[in-house]
Amino acid sequence: MSVVSTVKEILKEKGNAVWSVAPDISVYEALNVMAEKNLGAVLVMKEGTLVGIFSERDYARNVIQDDRPARDILVSDLMTREITSVDPQKTMEECMALMTSKRIRHLPVYENNQVVGVISIGDVVKKIISDKQFTIKVLENYIAGG
Repeated sequence: MSVVSTVKEILKEKGNAVWSVAPDISVYEALNVMAEKNLGAVLVMKEGTLVGIFSERDYARNVIQDDRPARDILVSDLMTREITSVDPQKTMEECMALMTSKRIRHLPVYENNQVVGVISIGDVVKKIISDKQFTIKVLENYIAGG
């Protein structure tokens, strides 16, 4: 017996709040939003359209190359523009494989051409572990005759 969880289930458990910033705000402002909400990344939206993702990794890797202070750098200068997304029916294993192959930590979730949530590598790992623990319990009960 094996449990197959989907993105939809993660969003149901964690909620589907989507935190975003505009591409024309400063990196400093975006980092403040991320710190306030305890996020590793925020979506970058322009007029309701997803145009990028800005993450701690984007900041750490790119700001050193730019000699300006974070208050003077725009999110659009550092954000990741190549967006990989998933739909709510994707399984945790599919998400893990995608995140591993693309070396990314956050996946926007699209349904009907609209962003309905974001999942992180932490969400995926947590759910996979939970599913495996459930499977183990079921098998232990089966073996014990319960």
